[in-house]
Amino acid sequence: MKVKLYTVKGEVKGDISLPKEYNLKTSNSLLLQAVRVYEDRTHFGLARVKTRSEINKTRKKLYKQKGTGGARHGAKSAHIFVGGGVAHGPKGEKRDLILPLKMKRKALYLSLIKKFNLKTAILVEGLNKVSKTSEANKMIKTLKDNFKIKSKVVIVFSKENYKSAKYFKNIKNVLVNDFPSLNAFSVLTSNIMFMDSSIFKSK
Repeated sequence: MKVKLYTVKGEVKGDISLPKEYNLKTSNSLLLQAVRVYEDRTHFGLARVKTRSEINKTRKKLYKQKGTGGARHGAKSAHIFVGGGVAHGPKGEKRDLILPLKMKRKALYLSLIKKFNLKTAILVEGLNKVSKTSEANKMIKTLKDNFKIKSKVVIVFSKENYKSAKYFKNIKNVLVNDFPSLNAFSVLTSNIMFMDSSIFKSK
C-alpha cells in the first residue's frame, strides 16, 4: 500500500510504501470486535446492588398466610417491595474481554489503512525538527491551514522521535501519542492524525 508523504508545510513530497503488514483486506467484524474490547475497558464495572440477605429489614412474616384476602408474602426484604433486595442486579464483578495479540496487531493495521484511505491520517516528514513550542505551534497551524482542518489533531511520533513530543503537548487542541502505544480504538476515535514518517521507515 502506498500513501502520500507531506512536508511540514503541507506540500506533497512523494509516495511512500507501507510495510507488507498493511496489505490486508478490510475486516469490519474484526474492527468492531476490537472497538468492543477496548471500549469495555474504559468502564470500571463497579456497580453493585444488595440482595435480600443484605437488606437491613426484619425477617418477620408480613402478615399471616391465610384469611387476609391478600397475596401470600414473607419478609419485606423481598425484591417485590420498595426498599427490598434486588434480584438480578450487578454484583460488582467485571469480566475482562481479551483480544489476542495477533488480532490486536491486525486490527491496528486495518484501522490505520482505513484512516489513510479516508485521508484522515496524514504522513508528515520533519515533525521532529523543532526545538521549542512556538516552532511546533507554527508548524501545526501551517499544516491545519493547508489541509483546512478545524478540529483537534493527534500527533503520532515514532519511538525514536518521541522526545520531540514535549514541544507539542501544551498546544491547544493537539494530542500527542507514540506509535507503540497506539491501538485500533485510539486510531478510529481520533479526528485527524499527523503521523511521523519515520514510523514506517524504521520497519
